[in-house]
Amino acid sequence: MKGQPIGIFDSGVGGLTVAHAIKQILPAESLIYFGDTAHLPYGDKSEESIRFYSGKITEFLLGHNAKVVLIACNSASASAFEFLKKEFGDKTILLDVIDPVVDYIGTRHFSKIGVIGTKRTISSGTYELKVNAISPGTSIVSLPTPLFVPMIEEGFIFDDISNAIIRTYLSNDSLAGIQALILGCTHYPIIRNQISKFFNFNIEVVDSGRIVSVILRDILEKNDLLNDSGIVKDQFFVSDYTYYFEKIARTFFEGEINLSKADIWN
Repeated sequence: MKGQPIGIFDSGVGGLTVAHAIKQILPAESLIYFGDTAHLPYGDKSEESIRFYSGKITEFLLGHNAKVVLIACNSASASAFEFLKKEFGDKTILLDVIDPVVDYIGTRHFSKIGVIGTKRTISSGTYELKVNAISPGTSIVSLPTPLFVPMIEEGFIFDDISNAIIRTYLSNDSLAGIQALILGCTHYPIIRNQISKFFNFNIEVVDSGRIVSVILRDILEKNDLLNDSGIVKDQFFVSDYTYYFEKIARTFFEGEINLSKADIWN
């Protein structure tokens, strides 16, 4: 199993930020990535729909011999992780992007933190529940920022439109006085610099990419699953082709990528 790929999925390009971080930590590993671009964003979908999509994608990744499956999507992590563990926990190692970030926050002793994410992630209350359990002295405020994902997927970054949307959301009074901001969506690291700039680089902006990558490395080491074959092959699949997905993927992974469309719903 060592030479088999790491499976990663997200609703679109967001999980590429996690995939990129994994390649920085684990360059010898092969990746198989699925972006469910036909159904993005997951943030406005029902829990039942997200579970269905996540289950089908996990089956697809396992069908391509993924040795571990990483849910690189906060909405799916909040709505489908427990479901996936029940369905596939005896077949593969499953990892989400929320628990590692919560564990990290527990080591930092912040007095007040903010969380931004999709409507689904924020309404689930997952971050509040888990942060309160591990760090009861930390005040946590959550803010849905639903326009960020379609804004990023449409390529509106580093421009006046994105800056205006970012400013409108982050000016919310509830975020006053925060010491850290959790990017509760894997799309958001793409606009991390703009977010940091809004706060004058005075707070810690926490994204899951590197945190999850380190946890993943530890899991592979513990289970003797690190790839030592010397063969690395990355594959990228989408449920609906979009030019912007390919553009972002090429930016993160430099040059040609193996991108295919896969209709897994029939």
